[in-house]
Amino acid sequence: MAKLAIKGGTPVRSEPYPVWPVWDNREVEAVQRVVESGKWGMAQGSQVKELQSSFARYQDARFGIAASSGSTALRASLLAAGLEAGAEVIVPAYTFVASATCVLESNGVPVFADVDPETYVLDAASVEKVITERTAAIMPVHLAGIPVDMDALERLAAGRGIVIIEDACQAWGSEYKGKKMGALGLAGAFSFQSSKHITAGEGGIVVSNDEGFAERCASVVNCGRSTGGAWHTHVRLGGNYRLSELQAAVILVQLERYEKMLARRQEAARTLAGRLSAIDGIKVPVLPDYATACSWHFLALRYDPEAFGGLPKADFIKALNAEGIKPAHGGYYTPVYRQQFLLEKNVGPYDEIRRHRFGGKVIDYADFQCPVAERACSSEAVWLLQNLLLAGQEGLEDIVRAVEKIRENNRELSG
Repeated sequence: MAKLAIKGGTPVRSEPYPVWPVWDNREVEAVQRVVESGKWGMAQGSQVKELQSSFARYQDARFGIAASSGSTALRASLLAAGLEAGAEVIVPAYTFVASATCVLESNGVPVFADVDPETYVLDAASVEKVITERTAAIMPVHLAGIPVDMDALERLAAGRGIVIIEDACQAWGSEYKGKKMGALGLAGAFSFQSSKHITAGEGGIVVSNDEGFAERCASVVNCGRSTGGAWHTHVRLGGNYRLSELQAAVILVQLERYEKMLARRQEAARTLAGRLSAIDGIKVPVLPDYATACSWHFLALRYDPEAFGGLPKADFIKALNAEGIKPAHGGYYTPVYRQQFLLEKNVGPYDEIRRHRFGGKVIDYADFQCPVAERACSSEAVWLLQNLLLAGQEGLEDIVRAVEKIRENNRELSG
């Protein structure tokens, strides 16, 4: 008789994990106040301004510039940094596609570096290999909230005129040597999209300690207007990337409850790290010494199929879900440089990559090889999402029991 749930056995867990997003009447009341005020846009209201100052303060930054999404926050950051057309921006191969598309939409050229095998965040040694005289920026992604080695990147950037813009879209509250992420480089972008820990469905924000940059970024977000200037006077190319008062009101409430939820995920990550690392074939991220806090947007397991009888990653995840461990999934299944639009250069008018020379010839994304990222995508990375990390002790134990059960009974899935 089969033991695994996917083969008809009894699942480890029948109760659902906590739902996302988490909300209560505070969000409803905050939105109602904005609706009743009649001031729904940031130009008329106070919620966006309050969010900008509150979030910047929370992230140890001087300035905050709210935007319509994390993606537009990244694009606005690159535009405000003053990069020239054709400038190369180094991004990790293992990340969400927006890390590359924001570069293209800024008339830049994304160049890919590999990630660290233990944390899946940008590897400085790989970055050094792809720096050229055209490199203008490095965009580290603090994946899952794990900080990138910023000191190592600063050493590479020093003296070369290279700016660092952090993609901190998953790193609210993460710390590097005791200081929160985002303003360690020139600027950093965060996301409030629906899957994020602080959310209004959509939204983003840029933080920085550089006043000149912050002024330019605010202008880019607000149709090229200048602070204090006339409404129909535009001093630079910009877009309407503004956040609404309704969204800002929700995000402010979410920010109020964030510390308690952060602590809960951090405790869950510690518990799971201790238990799951004892299972042959499962490794958990080891935070570097410089990472004094991590938001744990998800916990990325490193799965070894051989220790599970050759069971492919996709089948392991299906078996986990069948045991009631939902949502667990495989994360990014394709390194960004293997995405069809880059291989075919299907980029519309943002066409610098159609003629840009890299490595002695016109850049061809099929030439990039980032073996750690490729391994993570194809066979290794298994994400335990935030819903699982918000569970109580019994829910965490169920995760461990399910992984152990699949390993012990993997023969049921062979052939």
